Amino acid sequence: MPHDDPRPTVPQPPVPPAAALDAEAHRLLDFARAAALPTGGFGHLSATGEVLPDRPVELWVTTRMTYSFALGALLGRAGDAALVDHGLAALDGPLRDDVHGGWFASVDTGGRPVDDAKASYPHAFVVLATAAASLAGRDGATALLHEALGVVEEHLWEEGPGMVVESASRDFTALEDYRGVNANMHAVEAFLTAADALAAAGDRQAEERWRSRAGRIVDRAVHGYAREAGWRLPEHFDGAWSPLPAYNDDDRAHPFRPYGVTPGHLLEWSRLALHLRAAERAGAPGTAAAGRGRPWLLDDARALYDRAVADGWVDEGEGEVAGFVYTTGHDGAVSVPARMHWVLTEALGAAAALFQATGEQRYADDHARWWALAERVFVDREGGSWHHELDPSGRPATGTWAGKPDVYHALQATLVPRLPLAPTFAAALAG
Repeated sequence: MPHDDPRPTVPQPPVPPAAALDAEAHRLLDFARAAALPTGGFGHLSATGEVLPDRPVELWVTTRMTYSFALGALLGRAGDAALVDHGLAALDGPLRDDVHGGWFASVDTGGRPVDDAKASYPHAFVVLATAAASLAGRDGATALLHEALGVVEEHLWEEGPGMVVESASRDFTALEDYRGVNANMHAVEAFLTAADALAAAGDRQAEERWRSRAGRIVDRAVHGYAREAGWRLPEHFDGAWSPLPAYNDDDRAHPFRPYGVTPGHLLEWSRLALHLRAAERAGAPGTAAAGRGRPWLLDDARALYDRAVADGWVDEGEGEVAGFVYTTGHDGAVSVPARMHWVLTEALGAAAALFQATGEQRYADDHARWWALAERVFVDREGGSWHHELDPSGRPATGTWAGKPDVYHALQATLVPRLPLAPTFAAALAG
């Protein structure tokens, strides 16, 4: 789709206009180009946009960049398709485990494993990236998508609980005695996108299977754990899916497994519930899922959003900038007060999605208010991209995140107001 094409027409919050969102998407993707490594994959960018030399080639960074450039290619950006191919080559090369299957969590620039664990979190992004690349028509992407789904099916999906495991040993024979909802949240996004890619390829049976699995995760995580906890979703569980409320109490600002409740995830789950709702309401013509849906998805999305705002939002005070905190305790009290860019982008996405689903002005007002905050303190017009972490006073910080490794969250925040809730972003752009 050419980047100046205004379709599809969806209810849009009044601020910022589509042209400004489009300009921001291009600015983010322009910044991300420097992450491409000559040895393969994508590196971890510094605050000023240079690759950090002391970081390995990480699967989650490479896949999120590949996915972002697939969206860029679908937006009609010259050169982004080649960057998608660059990411796919890394998945077909140094990051792939040719002995046991799946992909290494990280390798060095010579292709030697640094972390050989097989974790569901980055594997979800392998699915997401290859599905988007397939929808963008990139050579080899569909084969890699089927390979990734096969790995998830055989090794990472647990049919009993209807969730993915957290991680396994290199040969998949030993599972980590931990389960987390973060990996499952990203699996929902990945499975929905994979379903759209499979539908585009005409495989309706596989489409319904993976969309159904996304729904099963939402059933358990949102309508189960979150609802039972008053919408303060527990993040951490043991291998039998019993909650671990004190997990990482001694490492509260962990980048992937922080202690307590993560308001940004409540917002992300809210948006994903609405994508699932839209997909189920539309259905695929001729499939068993057509016209079928979970009637509680909208109510649950509202409840997650309201809880995230009630617990996570802090008004401007003396020496303190307004914004969403990183984490709270299970009682809603602030745990880690740092402001993360991805949390605000998910607030923007959830507000735009709820406005589209309901037409209620309060969500448009929130979107406008939070975009103004983003422009004021997070968007970095001088260094590029967004500051990834701010301290409570609004100064750039590195307590959890160093540099700017990720345009994925901010890029999607520019798309939610401009695209329908279903199909997923890549499929809507491929349209």
